[in-house]
Amino acid sequence: MTARMGTARLGPAERAAALKQMGEQELDVVVIGGGVVGAGVALDAATRGLTVGLLEARDFASGTSSRSSKLIHGGLRYLEQLNFNLVKEALQERSLLLQRIAPHLVRPVPFLFPLTHLGWERPYVGAGLVLYDTLGISLGYPRGVPGHRHLSRRRALKLVPSLRRKALTGAVQYWDAQVDDARYVTTMLRTASAYGAHIASRTQAVDFLREGERVTGVRVRDLESGAEFDVRAQQVVNATGVWTDDIQELVGGRGQIHVRASKGIHLVVPRDRIHSQTGIILRTEKSVLFVIPWGRHWIIGTTDTPWNLDRAHPAASRSDIDYVLEHVNAVLSVPLTRDDVEGVYAGLRPLLSGESEETSKLSREHVVTHPVPGLVIVAGGKYTTYRVMAQDAVDAVAHGLDWRVPPSCTDRIPLVGAEGYQALWNSRHRLAESSGLHVARIEHLLRRYGSMVDEILSLIDEDPSLGRPLNGADDYLRAEIVYAATHEGARHLDDVLARRTRISIETFHRGVGVAQETAELLAGPLRWDDEQIKREVEYYTKRVEAERLSQEQDTDQEADAIRLGAPEIVPAAHPNPNSNRV
Repeated sequence: MTARMGTARLGPAERAAALKQMGEQELDVVVIGGGVVGAGVALDAATRGLTVGLLEARDFASGTSSRSSKLIHGGLRYLEQLNFNLVKEALQERSLLLQRIAPHLVRPVPFLFPLTHLGWERPYVGAGLVLYDTLGISLGYPRGVPGHRHLSRRRALKLVPSLRRKALTGAVQYWDAQVDDARYVTTMLRTASAYGAHIASRTQAVDFLREGERVTGVRVRDLESGAEFDVRAQQVVNATGVWTDDIQELVGGRGQIHVRASKGIHLVVPRDRIHSQTGIILRTEKSVLFVIPWGRHWIIGTTDTPWNLDRAHPAASRSDIDYVLEHVNAVLSVPLTRDDVEGVYAGLRPLLSGESEETSKLSREHVVTHPVPGLVIVAGGKYTTYRVMAQDAVDAVAHGLDWRVPPSCTDRIPLVGAEGYQALWNSRHRLAESSGLHVARIEHLLRRYGSMVDEILSLIDEDPSLGRPLNGADDYLRAEIVYAATHEGARHLDDVLARRTRISIETFHRGVGVAQETAELLAGPLRWDDEQIKREVEYYTKRVEAERLSQEQDTDQEADAIRLGAPEIVPAAHPNPNSNRV
């Protein structure tokens, strides 16, 4: 994509320029929150011609948006709950993401549903999947994935030799899609920047600006420098997920939205621990459990339990981990143990509160409200439907502006890296030959950067040492680390090891083994001295130690207390709900 009004780079210089621009001009809209919904709002608004700023207190996608199941799907369990509209909407979005918006980042993935009952179960599940496939092609959208198929027990075991023979009577295989959730958010923010949005992480909205009842902007603190300044905007959008209620408190708690957090944990194990050519989906007593192919690994999850503790760093307890292992081991011929677990991560779903006491039954629908003039709040929903949520939020923004705003066009806007991706994929062997990299490396880069791969290859041309893999995480090239800082908004070691790459969950050392090398690579573009390199490595190491120890605790409360023992390298401020600005 040719940049229209800005740059797709999110490096240190671009961050400084964005902060300067936000402080000097009144914007049409400022977005609070740099997760998938906030990024979607920024892109939707920018492509409608609005002037846009986006503020994220931590790193982009550092909350829920980097800790999901990494699936783009309609949700079979919502179909069983007869929520046809949600499933239909999500499947239409899946088709758009696969084929138009981000074919370089979103790809089909197969799942095997083992059947355990003779007679009634196969027609019941089959009928549901017929409906699932049918909803996926409604309104003229092509599905983008193959249809489901029925399998005998023998054929199912051929696909998944690791299943216990007695654990199934047969199976049905269907297809959904998957994505690197954090990478998708960063790519969307880069696209918004290319269309003129001003974007900054480690920048917190600590207060609202008011003229009488009307919200006219936000008071902002640059958490890196400590500087505070005002950002004025005609409309402010709160897209903070599980922090929605906190932001509502800044306007005196006036809002119709109440969000409850539900914790979901995932385990990551090496690919050779489960012999299978397909993902697996299993019923549990409360929800479903996925075994998801993820490069040289499997992601296994998830849980669904209430969480009322620290929302920035939800902790997985021993009982969470044991629950997942127990349920997956029920169908495996060779059980997994805790020694097989490379990585563990926990995320929080922002669920709209309802009558149900069980979080697994709370709504995954989204809602948009205008609690006071100048403020729009969007909450709920699921990752797959972020674009619809963003469109609805900007429609509400448009309603509050004094001039006619064009309709959303994000269903026709490819993310940076999408245009030309298929042609480059078809030419990957030639690209490997010209670059000197193995074709497997080129495939890895194309699936992460799409047609922006030339920017990575240019770094290697300038410094051939960047073409070497990291020592201890050889799926990733050294160039990718530098690029994370120069182009993708990474500002700290944790940003790179946990979100620009997934080294923190894909290695048994959880990133500690490459922390020093990674920090030294980041030192150049981020202008770190030896003391800052040392500090970054120490903070990251303490984080991993705290996470490991928290995962040995029996309860959420014990796990949370230990995880909070590791300080953040850039602590977020605590907004003051009693400020006289509000």
